[in-house]
Amino acid sequence: MLTVSEIISAALRVDGVAPLSESYLRRLDQAVLLDDAGVLAGVMITDDDQVAEIVVHPDYRNRGIAQRALAGVSGVWAHGDLPAAQHVAAKLGLVKTRELVVMSITEPALSAAADVSIPEGMRIEHLSGPDKELDEKLLKVNNEAFSWHPEQGGWDMQRLEQARDTDWFRFEDVIVVFEDEDLIGFHWTKRHGDLRAGAKGEVYVVGLADSARGRGLGGVLVSAGLAHLVEQGAREVILYVEKDNQPAVKRYRDMGFEVVERHAVYSRL
Repeated sequence: MLTVSEIISAALRVDGVAPLSESYLRRLDQAVLLDDAGVLAGVMITDDDQVAEIVVHPDYRNRGIAQRALAGVSGVWAHGDLPAAQHVAAKLGLVKTRELVVMSITEPALSAAADVSIPEGMRIEHLSGPDKELDEKLLKVNNEAFSWHPEQGGWDMQRLEQARDTDWFRFEDVIVVFEDEDLIGFHWTKRHGDLRAGAKGEVYVVGLADSARGRGLGGVLVSAGLAHLVEQGAREVILYVEKDNQPAVKRYRDMGFEVVERHAVYSRL
C-alpha cells in the first residue's frame, strides 16, 4: 500500500517539481485521500477559499482521478504548470488566473548582486529571537507591503508564529532595516537545507513600509539578504514572484536572476 509521502516523492521524481507547497503541507491533516479501486492513489488539500493542490501517483494517472476530485473546487494550483495539469484544467473548464515564476541566480552574478551599500542614516540588523515589540513593527510593515496579497497580507501575531513554526526557520536569517528607530523594511531569507552542501537559499519575503517606497531600498534589502546567504555558503538563490508584477521581474532580471520554473492557478470564472 502506498503512503502519502511515497506519492509525493514519486510525483517529484517524475515531474521534477514538488506537487504540494509548504503552506498546503501544513494542512496535510485535512487532506482528502484519493483512491483507485481501493488503493491510495493521490492526495488533495484545499485552502479556506477552496483552492486546491492535488497530486496523483504517476502509476495511477490518466484514470480521471484528478478530474473527479476537483469537480467541486473553485480553483487549483498547477505546480510547474505542466501539460498534464493544463489538460485537466481545460477538461474542467478552468482558466489561468494567476501565475508565479521562480527565478534563480548563481555565481558569478550572485556575488555581484550581493554587493550591498547601506544608505547613510540606516542600519541593518538580524533578528536574534522573539521580541514582541519588534514583531509588532514587523507585522505592520508586512501588512503595508502586502495589503493586496492573498497569502502574505493581513497577518497577525498568530500567523507570524505559524510561519516561524518550521524546521528551516532561523531568527538570524531575518534581516531588518531601520531608519533612525523606525523599522522600515525586512528581508526574510530561507535555507533549503545545508547551504555549504549545495542546498539553495531563497529570497523568501521582502517588505517595505509605505514610507520607504520609491527610494530604491528594495534592492538594498535584497542585496543584504543575498550577502547573508552567500556568507552562509549559498551558491544558488531562488525567489518566487508574481508574473504580472513586471517591475519586480525586471528588477530581478537586472540583478542577474533568470526564470527557471512556473506555477499557475486555474480557476472557475
